[in-house]
Amino acid sequence: MGVRFDPRTKLLLLLLCVICTMFAPSLRYELVLVCLIAVFSLLSGQFGHAFMGTLFYGMIYAGTLLSVTKMTGTTQAIFAAFLGLVNKVYPCGFMAGLMIKTTKTGEFMAAFYKIHIPNRIVIPFAVMLRYLPVVKEDWHYIKDAMRMRDISPSIKNICLRPIMVAECLYVPLMMAASNTADELSIAAVTRGIENPNPRTSLAQIKFLLRDLLAVFAFSIYLVIGLIGMV
Repeated sequence: MGVRFDPRTKLLLLLLCVICTMFAPSLRYELVLVCLIAVFSLLSGQFGHAFMGTLFYGMIYAGTLLSVTKMTGTTQAIFAAFLGLVNKVYPCGFMAGLMIKTTKTGEFMAAFYKIHIPNRIVIPFAVMLRYLPVVKEDWHYIKDAMRMRDISPSIKNICLRPIMVAECLYVPLMMAASNTADELSIAAVTRGIENPNPRTSLAQIKFLLRDLLAVFAFSIYLVIGLIGMV
């Protein structure tokens, strides 16, 4: 069990990560940013997330260096452009994944209400957080059903029978996703999510010293990146 950070801290750190990647002066700066997020993951008790995220980014980083130093011409342009985009997006996805893993939907909503976010933003966000795990579960069920019909969603079948794979995979997934979204929306309304009165929550949301230190560390790193651009 790691340190529990305020959900508002995680949202602010995600915003700082976005700004850091926007103004990153070098590839090495993005590498250190990923390591900083990994340290935050370790403090949050997400050791597997920190290890796998850092390992995967190490492969991306090595591939980027290889494309810049060893490739030439059109091949270099294609790989460098693609990996450059991945380097920009990866830290934000790394931080967002940690935020979703370590924060419950009720804590997110309590944090949003504390900073006076309107319901038209809170409600879709809450439905989305409930929606993603259900879609993942439906995805596994659909793939199991496809294997029973000997239509595995492999690269070979996608190339040889693309229409059949799309029909058996994406059509049921879209139908299940549509029904799930409707059910979650109705359930949220039934539980009074549209009630205009102040919402109570069992989640204790407090901005403590550890939250301040985390925000301070990421803010300092952002300033370092901005100075490096000048």
